[in-house]
Amino acid sequence: MMTQGSAVIVNLTEQNWTIHRSYGTYQIRGCAPEEPYALIPIAATRAVMDLGDKRTLEVPITAREVAQDLCREINADGGEDSFFGVFAAQGETPGADEIAEARQRLVVFYRSMVASADREWERSHSYLFINDVQRRAARFLGLEKEWFYQARETSDCPGCGEKVRAGVAVCKTCHAILDREKAAALGLVPAAATAHPTEALKPAAARR
Repeated sequence: MMTQGSAVIVNLTEQNWTIHRSYGTYQIRGCAPEEPYALIPIAATRAVMDLGDKRTLEVPITAREVAQDLCREINADGGEDSFFGVFAAQGETPGADEIAEARQRLVVFYRSMVASADREWERSHSYLFINDVQRRAARFLGLEKEWFYQARETSDCPGCGEKVRAGVAVCKTCHAILDREKAAALGLVPAAATAHPTEALKPAAARR
């Protein structure tokens, strides 16, 4: 059962936040890929008020007050009616109704972000005017957008030096085999082949 000295913040997204308040600094972690949501325990604390003349007053703050204040700070960051999927649970764990309501609010907000990005892209066709929130919204909603540019890690192909993305099985330029196991699974090379990992995909007669 939730006590006055404890509360829980629920984060439905992978986004992390660091919140600085007068009563402390808080890390709100995002959920891992296998998690439906992240739970961040919050404890009660005290704030110190300056009364002047070197006088101070300690003011107790309940854990739920802290949690609600942090959630307001995060969710207000996107302007009016913004919601980033962070809320204070009613109990030690969020109820199904709480999760469903929060997810619906997040989807509505993210859809508005995607719509604004669509309008901006139609006007400017510039990646510079698409912000991180709009990109996160498209990723969360599983939408493929022309403006949703994601930088990908690349490496040099050992066969031709062309830039290739991580996880590529065969270089599209010189056809060098970069990941033999993956290439075999895709039917691009025989599973029992023993050729060098960077050997080009050539007809068998040409390799003799």
